[in-house]
Amino acid sequence: MLEVRDDNAAAFEELVSRYQVRLISVFENTVGRQGQAEDLAQEVFLRIYRARKRYQPGARFSTWLYRIAHNVASNARRSLARRHEVNIVAQSTGQMSVQPLSQMAKEASALMPARQLDQVERAEIVRAAMESLNQRQRMALMLSKFEGMSYEEIASSMELSVSAIKSLLSRARVNLREILVPYMHDGMLPESINDVLQESTPDVAGSGDAEIDVHHDNHQDQDEAEMEGGLQ
Repeated sequence: MLEVRDDNAAAFEELVSRYQVRLISVFENTVGRQGQAEDLAQEVFLRIYRARKRYQPGARFSTWLYRIAHNVASNARRSLARRHEVNIVAQSTGQMSVQPLSQMAKEASALMPARQLDQVERAEIVRAAMESLNQRQRMALMLSKFEGMSYEEIASSMELSVSAIKSLLSRARVNLREILVPYMHDGMLPESINDVLQESTPDVAGSGDAEIDVHHDNHQDQDEAEMEGGLQ
């Protein structure tokens, strides 16, 4: 990242190459749309490039990157929620009810035969279960399970306390168990899914990221502040 700060184009290309797929995966699981996930990943890299002169080495680069990603995801979710509210108002000529995805997943499980699901079906069930979590729970779980970040690193990325991160992860696992465990009991999902439901987040950071060069417990969602320095 120090090379990027010094306007090294090759270093920036390497940074994008290293993190692009991982960012898209995070956004797919927190925002839920592949096309939008790719756009949001590009937005993160654009913000990083604009802020490159203000970068100061210290914490892991990935912590800084995922803090930006968290802010971008939060903005995208709020924008999507506003559009959804407009659509509901526009369509509310009669009575309508919105059924939570978690409830839909439970009802679907009661209708499906007791068989081992194929890979596509398993992925869809896990996706629906992830969709039942709020955005902060999903982000915390993604950073913990799939990025291997510690509580402290996740807290720094999401600008929350360590205790708040532990609470988010605990509630996320409880919610996922409620949806996924019945599938495992019926033999439709492999027991390996249990790995996602178990606590494995280290309390402290690991060895850290190499620099890129050319060689509080709140139960309600709240707006997340943009990064210091005006990463708009």
